[in-house]
Amino acid sequence: MISIASLVEIIKCAATEAGDAADPCGILFGTVAGVGPLRIQVDQKLVLTEDFLILTSAVKDYDAEMEVSHVTGPGGEGAHTHPYTGRKVFSIKNGLKTGEHVLLLRVQGGQKYIVLDRG
Repeated sequence: MISIASLVEIIKCAATEAGDAADPCGILFGTVAGVGPLRIQVDQKLVLTEDFLILTSAVKDYDAEMEVSHVTGPGGEGAHTHPYTGRKVFSIKNGLKTGEHVLLLRVQGGQKYIVLDRG
C-alpha cells in the first residue's frame, strides 16, 4: 500500500516532468562577469559558473586545421615570394571578454546553459 506522503511525492514529480516537457528550453541574455574562471551574470541573483556552461566555437578559443594554397607577397629587405601550401593549423581567438553580452540557451531542467553567441 502506498502512503499519502509517497503519493504526494509521485504527483509532485509528475507535475515537474510535465512542466519541463512543456518548456524544454529557454533563451536568456547575460553579461560576462569574469573570465578566469568564466562567470556569466544573467540577472541580479543568477550568476552562472563554468560548471553550468557549454561553450560553442563562437565564444571560445580553438584550433582549426585549414587547407591553404597561395604565394607569399614580397616585403622587407631581400624581399622574395614563395608558395605556402598544405594543411595548416590556425588558432581562432573567439574567447569571451569581461563585459560582453551573450545569448544563452537553457537546457531542459535548467542544469546546463549553452552559450550560443555574443548578443
